[in-house]
Amino acid sequence: MKRILLVLVFLCTTYVQSQEKFFEEEVRKIAEKIEKITQKEKNFLKEKVKAINKKLENEEITPEEAKKLKTTAASIHALNIENGIALEERKLQQLVQDKTNGKIASNDDSDYVFNLQIFNKDIGFIEKKNGKKRKRRKKLTRKRNKRTTTQLVMSFGINNVLTNDDLGSLEDSNYKFWKSRSYEIGFTWKTRLSKKASMTYFKYGFSFLWNNLRTKNNQLHVLNGNKTDLVTFNQQLTESRLRHVQMIFPMHLELDFSKNKKYKDDFVRDRTHKSFRIGVGGFFGLKLGTRQYLEYTNSNNVSIEEVQKNSFNTRIFNYGLSTYLAYKSYGLFVKYDLNSLFKNTNLRNISLGLRLDL
Repeated sequence: MKRILLVLVFLCTTYVQSQEKFFEEEVRKIAEKIEKITQKEKNFLKEKVKAINKKLENEEITPEEAKKLKTTAASIHALNIENGIALEERKLQQLVQDKTNGKIASNDDSDYVFNLQIFNKDIGFIEKKNGKKRKRRKKLTRKRNKRTTTQLVMSFGINNVLTNDDLGSLEDSNYKFWKSRSYEIGFTWKTRLSKKASMTYFKYGFSFLWNNLRTKNNQLHVLNGNKTDLVTFNQQLTESRLRHVQMIFPMHLELDFSKNKKYKDDFVRDRTHKSFRIGVGGFFGLKLGTRQYLEYTNSNNVSIEEVQKNSFNTRIFNYGLSTYLAYKSYGLFVKYDLNSLFKNTNLRNISLGLRLDL
């Protein structure tokens, strides 16, 4: 569609400058053919739109059906335009090439033999300087060298707690290692720190995070004033899980080792997520809610599923450190809370696992 829009603008903004009549006539013929093809399809489309609007006024079709019919008609005629002008574009390219090779005569006194513009930008022309001919490289439409890109972030991992910042305390944790999990989904922006292509970026955004802790030894969380204790339940628990949901705002300094693309004219376009990436930073946020899920069978052999809604003395605001190592869109992450999980404790949440930047 972008190419078709450029062609439509071309009909209004293209001009041909030449001091050689034969060359000028050939270019003009091509432009006229393109205009006829485009105008023909536009007229057909107008007639179809009128017919659709008439059916809509007569209530023969619904507004949704009318919109769908118009979209379909526009797509068909846009494709017809694209196919129709493809041959004329090739003729124009060959004409420029013939001019470069000297197969079409030109006036030696002229500075610019041919100049074709769209949006006042040169598409390509033959230039004479000091009696020598050279063809300027076509400035084709390139992808924008975006300084900021966006990604959908998802992660899945295991979740647990450390005591007194001691990694070895995981062995004595009251929570199951593989069954305590974390899930995250969010949206990030990735901004290059320099105007020119480089490997250093600032990555920031927001995420929703679900941290789950499944207890060992048939225990559950019980409020004890301003403390939260783990106590043994008097029935056999098939599920004992504490879940706290958070909204966090991650911020990372990222090094992206993707190789940038360099054109022949030394223009360098930034490329990301094509190689290894390293991110180091942190996050801050707030907890949206805490729940404890219990499942057990009581003395009457009745299955009970219980959901307890309480803060359980978890902190409302949280902050911590975060890092990840990735290749293309896939990576590993570690996230560690710097504030304690519960008030009046030295337990801090830690999560690690797989990360996707899509």
